[in-house]
Amino acid sequence: MDRKSEHVKSGVTVFLTVGAILLFYDTLFGRHWLLNVWRQLLSAVRPILYGAFMAYLLAPVVNFFERHLFSAQVQRAREKGRFTAPAARAASLLLTWALVCLMFYILASVLLPELYKSVLQLASNVENYYNTIAGWVEALLATYPDVETLVVEQLNDYYQDIAGWLNANDIAGWLQKALSQAQTVVSVAAGSVMGLVNFLKNLLVGIIVSIYLLFAKEYCAAFARRAACGLFSRKNAVWVLRGVHRADVIFSGFVRGKLLDSLIIGILCFISCSILKFPYTPLVSVIVGITNIIPFFGPFLGAVPSAFLILLVSPMKALYFLLFILVLQQLDGNVIGPKILGDTTGLSSLWVIIAILVGGSFFGLPGMFFGVPVCACLYSLFTFLVDACLKKKRLPLEVSAYDGGAPDPASAETPEAVPDTPPGEPEKK
Repeated sequence: MDRKSEHVKSGVTVFLTVGAILLFYDTLFGRHWLLNVWRQLLSAVRPILYGAFMAYLLAPVVNFFERHLFSAQVQRAREKGRFTAPAARAASLLLTWALVCLMFYILASVLLPELYKSVLQLASNVENYYNTIAGWVEALLATYPDVETLVVEQLNDYYQDIAGWLNANDIAGWLQKALSQAQTVVSVAAGSVMGLVNFLKNLLVGIIVSIYLLFAKEYCAAFARRAACGLFSRKNAVWVLRGVHRADVIFSGFVRGKLLDSLIIGILCFISCSILKFPYTPLVSVIVGITNIIPFFGPFLGAVPSAFLILLVSPMKALYFLLFILVLQQLDGNVIGPKILGDTTGLSSLWVIIAILVGGSFFGLPGMFFGVPVCACLYSLFTFLVDACLKKKRLPLEVSAYDGGAPDPASAETPEAVPDTPPGEPEKK
């Protein structure tokens, strides 16, 4: 029996090894079957991801309504062994989505008409802005002859290329290229419309999924704990649950806090710009509020295009706007941000920049936003593993103890003085 078991284990090992090699070869040199399956799976579960994200954001609001309005019903349900009171949960969900709809209605009724006027004003003044920029370019070329020579040479090169494209012998080819480009534009426009329709469909399905998840969130959490306790040993299950709790603390503090912080910054920018009478106030406020979601680089990404729009109207107001953005970001970085976010990530500025750059290079703007909490979770795990290894070797945990070389184990803290819990967890009593 043991011999047969050994043969089965060897066969399974060989099969898995060969399968891994074939998948690796297909990923690098073949038809990328695994990547295609992953894309198809991601496209299929995208509505579920939208719903899970919305449920994650709205869970504290549901808990708030239950705790302050239906605490007696929830307490009686818990005493009877239920996760929650269905009537109280349904009423809390209704109040939560009513609050969300009310907030969107207020923002839309106040912001959308002004935003529409700003866009129309921008579109109607395009010719004036073009003349203004052309005047700036002419003044620059008149002041710096070397720059003028370089620009003239580039324009001559472009003229020769255009003249070659419009050659009588190449008219048929040019028309064919133009027709193909027109077909490309039409296909791109159709693809954009279909993409918008798919996004709205996924969003609607995501809202329905979020309602189901919020209604059964205690059951889902208990089911996940049950699975962890069943799949891992008792000791490992405790550490897995503590790690998940730490990741939840980081993500909930950063994601919810950063979204609330950006909303506050956008509202403050709208009020202040309206008082200071800056042009394109609604459009500028939306740009500043949305880009503020991105840590560190967000203020610069929002200030540059906004200042350029104001510069086309009034250079002095553009200068005042830059000064205002500097004051607003100082207020956000030193007062509003720390009050809302605190030290949820525990990352230094260098690690925040690295997380933003790496996340943005792989996943674009979403990667720049979620890269920071993901990096914070990995950093917390790495710190915990290093502390555990140092504890086993009876070495000190403080970084300052390693200035100038490896410390003597005899000078390390006693095991009783070393914490026995992962970072972010309360110490054992």
